Amino acid sequence: MSSPARRPGSVGGLANNEHLSILLVTGGILLALALAVALLRFQRLGELPAGIHLDEGAHGVDALHVLQGEHAVYFPGNYGREGLIVYTIALTTSFLGRTIFAVRAPSALASAGTVFVIFWLGWLFFGRDESGRATPWRGLLVGGAGAGLLAVSLGQTIVGRTALRGNFLPLLLSLCLALLWSGWPKPEQGRVSSGAPFGSVSTGHSSKTENQRVCRAGVWWRIALAGVCAGLLPYTYIPARFTPFLFLLFGLSFLLTWGSKRERGESKESSSRSFGFSLNTSRLRTELPWAGVFLGVAGLVAAPILIHFALHPEHFFVRIEAVWFLRENQGTPLEILLNNVWKHLSVFGFFGGRAEWYGFSGQPLLNSWEGVFFWLGAGTAAWRWQQPAYRLLLLWLGVLVLPAMLALDTGQEPSTLRLIGAVPAVYLLIGVGMWEVFRVLRQRWGALSRGGHPIFPGFNAWVPIVLGGVACALILGQGIVTYFTYFERWATAPEVNETYEGVWTELAKTLNAQPSDEETVYLLPFRYGEHYSFDYLYQGKMSTDVVRGNIPSLPQEIESSVAAVENVHTVKLVDWNNDSISGDAYAEEHIAVLLDKYGRYLGSDEYADFQIHTYTDVALGRPWTLYDQLEPLTVEYDGGIALHGFALGQGREQLLSEQLLTLREDRSLWMALRWQLAPGLDIDYAISLRLHDAGGGGVYQKDLALWEPGHTPTGSGESSAQFDTLAQLDLPADLQPGEYELRLVVYDAETLKPTVELGVWEAETTLARLRLAED
Repeated sequence: MSSPARRPGSVGGLANNEHLSILLVTGGILLALALAVALLRFQRLGELPAGIHLDEGAHGVDALHVLQGEHAVYFPGNYGREGLIVYTIALTTSFLGRTIFAVRAPSALASAGTVFVIFWLGWLFFGRDESGRATPWRGLLVGGAGAGLLAVSLGQTIVGRTALRGNFLPLLLSLCLALLWSGWPKPEQGRVSSGAPFGSVSTGHSSKTENQRVCRAGVWWRIALAGVCAGLLPYTYIPARFTPFLFLLFGLSFLLTWGSKRERGESKESSSRSFGFSLNTSRLRTELPWAGVFLGVAGLVAAPILIHFALHPEHFFVRIEAVWFLRENQGTPLEILLNNVWKHLSVFGFFGGRAEWYGFSGQPLLNSWEGVFFWLGAGTAAWRWQQPAYRLLLLWLGVLVLPAMLALDTGQEPSTLRLIGAVPAVYLLIGVGMWEVFRVLRQRWGALSRGGHPIFPGFNAWVPIVLGGVACALILGQGIVTYFTYFERWATAPEVNETYEGVWTELAKTLNAQPSDEETVYLLPFRYGEHYSFDYLYQGKMSTDVVRGNIPSLPQEIESSVAAVENVHTVKLVDWNNDSISGDAYAEEHIAVLLDKYGRYLGSDEYADFQIHTYTDVALGRPWTLYDQLEPLTVEYDGGIALHGFALGQGREQLLSEQLLTLREDRSLWMALRWQLAPGLDIDYAISLRLHDAGGGGVYQKDLALWEPGHTPTGSGESSAQFDTLAQLDLPADLQPGEYELRLVVYDAETLKPTVELGVWEAETTLARLRLAED
C-alpha cells in the first residue's frame, strides 16, 4: 500500500495551511522547551545548591589531572568513574576556571539536550502511523508532552543540575536511536510491516536509483554517527553496560515477521488458522552491511575503555560488587529481588526514595497523574507491541530498569538515578498515554449526536487546539510547581546544604581570599583524609592538608604535614562549628592537643561555619607523640569494653595523676585513654568526663563518642585491637579555686545506659585529683 497521494499545493501530503500550522506549533514547542531548560537547568547553576557534592568534586579533581596531562579512559578513585564527564569538565574548566558552574555546565547541557532529542524521537516514532499516513499531531503531542514533562520534572531538574555522569547516558542513547530510526535504509516495498527496520516507511514513489542515491547521501553518515553515540555509551555510567542488550533484542526483532501467514505474504488458504512468526533471512542479508557499519564504528569508539576493562577487570566489577542486591543476607534471593523490583516500579507514580540529592522529600520519579498516563502508555505499547515504535519503548524500559532493580543500597531505598537510562522511554510513554486519552475523548465527543445531528458540530476542527491546550496547561502547572519547589524549598534546605557540603565551598572561598603566605600550612580535619570539592575549588598558594583526626599515626601525620612546608612559620587549624562535617566529633581536638603540645597558640578567627586557630613556634626537633607514656590503669566493664591506661597533661607537659595536679592560669587539659573491645561487640559506646567538687557535685562535663581507627564505631565488631582516644578538656574560667575529682563514665550511646566496672559494680571511675589555685 503506497502512501496517500499529495494534493496540489500540499507538502508531504498535508495542505499548506496545515503544514504552516504544524511548523508554527513545532516552533512554539521548541521555544517553550528552550525557556524551560534555561530557567530550570541553568538559572543560578553556579550558586544552587550552594556547594559541590563529593562526587561532583571527584569529577572536578580528575578533570584537573587531565588538564595537567594525566589522561585515562577510566578513573579508578571513589569507586571508579568513566571518563566522558571528566573530559567535558576539563574542557569547561579550561575556559571558565575552577568554579561550581564549570563543574556542572556539561551535565546541565546534557540534560537540556536530552529534552530536545526526546521531542525529536516522539516526532520520528509517531509522526506517521503503521500504514505510512502522516499523523503530525500525534507526533507533536507525544514528543512535545514527553519532552516538556522531562524539562519540568523536579527529579530530573535536581539530577540535571548536578555533575553526575549519568546525565550523558539518556542523551547519547536517545540520539543514537534517533539517528538509527531516521537514517536506516527504507524497505523498497511500499508498505510497513512489523518487521520494517526501525519503523521506517517507504513512499513507494522512489526508484531504485533514487533510493541508492539517498542511501549514499544520508544513510552512511547517520548510521556512522549513531555508532559514535553507541560507542560513547560505555564512557558514561554503569547502567550503559546494559544498552548492548537493547540493541541486540531490538535488532533481532526486525528479523521476525509477526502475525498470520497471510500478513507475511503467504497463501490465503493457509493463513486462516496459522499464526506465529518467521525468520526474514532476506532482510538479514540486505541490512547486514548497515549493521556492520553501526557495530564497527561503535566498536572502534568503545575499544579503549573495553581494552582497559579487559586488562583491569577489577575496575569493571568494583562498583557492581558494592551494590549487588545479593550481597546482603536479608532473605532468599527471590524475595530480595521481588522486593527490589516492587520498590523501583513504585517510583512510577507511587513512592520514592529519601535520597535528598536525587529527589525531594521522598517524592517518586513521576507524580500521581504522570503515573496514570505512564501506565496507560505502557499498556498501549504492550497491546501494540508488534509495531516497532511501541516495541522499542517496551524494550528500552525493560532493559534499562534492570540496573536499578539488580542493585541495592545500604538503606535499601529505590535509586531513581540508576533508572536514568530508561527516562526517555518513560516520558515518551507518558506522551503515548496522553495521546490515547485524547484520542478516545475526541472519538466519543465527535460521535455524540441528538436527533441525528452532532452535539458538537465542527468539534474535530478544534481537536488539536483543545488537546494542545490541555497538555500545555498540565506541563505549565508542573513547571511552576517544580520551579518554586526547587528554588524556594529544595536548594535552600539545610539538609541539602549539608549533603552538598556548602561549608567546604565557603572554606575554599575564604582561603582563596587570604594573602599568599608560603610559610603557612592549613590543617583541615576530615574523616576520609581528602576532600575532592575543596581540592577542586581551592586555588591559593598556601599549603593545605586534609587530615583524619583519629588515625593511630596522627602525631606523625601532623608532624609530616607541618615539616613538608619549608621554613614553616604558622600552622592554622580549621575547627568546624558542626562536628559532623569532619565525621569525627573530636578530630579537631586531637590535632589541637598536638599543636598545643608542640606549638604556641596565638588566637582564633571566627567565621559563620568554622573557626581558624593559629599556632606559631612549632617544634620539629623531636618526634611528635600524643603522650610520653601511659599510666597503668585497668578497668574491665561488664559491657565488653576495657580501659588499659591513660595519660593526662597540659601543653607539652605530661602530668602524673598520682599527685594532686595544680592548675593555674591555663585550665586546659588533654587526656589520652587506651581501650580494648571484646570480639564481635555490637554496642556503640560513648564516654563522659566529669569534674566533681569536694562536695561531690558536678561542675563540668564533656561527652564523646568512641571511634576505632578508620572511623568505625565500637559496635561494628570489626576489631578487638587496642586503640587510643584523645580528649581536650577546657575547664570553665569561672570555676572556683579548690580541689576536684576527674571521673569517667562509659555508656551505651543509643540507650544512654552506663556500663559498670566488674567486681566494683560502679559506673564512675576516678582518674585524677585536681586543685585549682588562685590566678
